[in-house]
Amino acid sequence: MTLRNTPDSFGLVSRILHWTMALMILILLPLGLRLAGMQPSLSTLWLYGLHKTLGLTALALVLVRIVWHRISPPPAPIGPPAAWETRAAKVGHVALYVLMLAMPLSGWIASSATGIDVMFAERWVVPPIAPVSETIDQVGFAIHGILGKLLLALVVLHMAAAVKREMEGDGTLRRMIRGRA
Repeated sequence: MTLRNTPDSFGLVSRILHWTMALMILILLPLGLRLAGMQPSLSTLWLYGLHKTLGLTALALVLVRIVWHRISPPPAPIGPPAAWETRAAKVGHVALYVLMLAMPLSGWIASSATGIDVMFAERWVVPPIAPVSETIDQVGFAIHGILGKLLLALVVLHMAAAVKREMEGDGTLRRMIRGRA
């Protein structure tokens, strides 16, 4: 089992990063939607802290994924897929990466603007990246919510495309699970 990607397979590092990020998104999106409908209280503060810790972890993870993608480029698509599928996959992957970066950054900006310390793992204060501002706070959280809905839609499309390709028998999903189709 190779750590790096090869021309026809995903290496162990890429697969671990992919599925760890998928798990993070599948935890963070429902948690964020739940928090958006709650009034902050002493009994729910730990959920906000958990969301921020996981969000900052997701930000670090996507940065590692971007670096790894440069070090170990992904294998070529199994195919040949239709031209529109190739374009859609490229646009979809770029959009996923943009949203995976923008989501935690917008949350960090909005949280910084509240003036309340952003804590990581209830232990370390994360430096603010925005001045205290009610306007930035409100706009930042609005953007964070919109980006969350966009990310959810894009994740559903990504999963649907993976299932479609797998049903066609091309082995794309198996390759992301086992490394080889």
